[in-house]
Amino acid sequence: MNSTTEELLRIVADWKGIPDNTAYNIREDTGCAGRHSTEHVKIEPKTDKPGIDIRVLPGTRGEMVYIPACVTHSGVDDLVYNDFFIGEGADVTIVAGCGVHSEGEEEARHNGIHRFFLEKGARVLYLEKHIGTGNGSGGRIINPVTDATLAEDAYMEMDTSQIGGVDSTIRKTTALLGKGAKMVVKEKLLTEGVQSAESDFVITLEGEGSGAHLISRSVAKQHSKQLFRSRLIGEAACSGHSECDAIIMDEGEVSAIPELTAHNVDAALIHEAAIGKIAGEQLTKLMTLGLTEKEAEQKIIEGFLK
Repeated sequence: MNSTTEELLRIVADWKGIPDNTAYNIREDTGCAGRHSTEHVKIEPKTDKPGIDIRVLPGTRGEMVYIPACVTHSGVDDLVYNDFFIGEGADVTIVAGCGVHSEGEEEARHNGIHRFFLEKGARVLYLEKHIGTGNGSGGRIINPVTDATLAEDAYMEMDTSQIGGVDSTIRKTTALLGKGAKMVVKEKLLTEGVQSAESDFVITLEGEGSGAHLISRSVAKQHSKQLFRSRLIGEAACSGHSECDAIIMDEGEVSAIPELTAHNVDAALIHEAAIGKIAGEQLTKLMTLGLTEKEAEQKIIEGFLK
């Protein structure tokens, strides 16, 4: 691994070297820079397209799986397909950060398509951090696609964040939830300059007693633009809650487009959305403590995106 990869890994995956007895696959500029399976987590390359299959054996508990991806220079257009098969009753944490670095005029781009198949009672915590670095004029672009199928009583929590550096992103997430399955999605997003970000969620609550909770918090600064779409579809007696909170600053632009569709009389679906500026009294309070206006703004943003 080169030094740029190591720095990106440190940021997006809290990588401090190769952990003992931990499954991992490191993707660097369209290739594999390292791979390791464990007794309970098997990682194998695909034979028909770029990407890997990750198989977590039934009953596996407490293991971490790292699958970070890095693009370290301009002119790279990376596309990868990763499939996760989580066995019955397994409980694992998956870290899948992505970093793109550009020092030239050409784009540095990563497109990751991740599919999850959770068997009965399986649990997954999925951590995904995106970042762009470098001083090149070429765009830093990350377009993640996540598709999840949750069997009976499965649980998946997605914690995704993109805090600066990425010039353009289109983030698509779809999920199909079976009986008693639950899904929680937490999105944190900051854009600045002329960056653009689009988030598109479609969650289908197919099984009785299934539930989904979607929370998006974002900040749009300077001339950046954000678009948030969410669709919850209730096919059975279920519960779904979608919430979008955004801070708009300078000449930023934020659009929130919710959609709720119920095909069952016992489907309970709720959407909340709020877009606004930082309250003046919040700034004043922090400035009386000795902070400048910009320092006060930064403190408020950090707290909001925590």
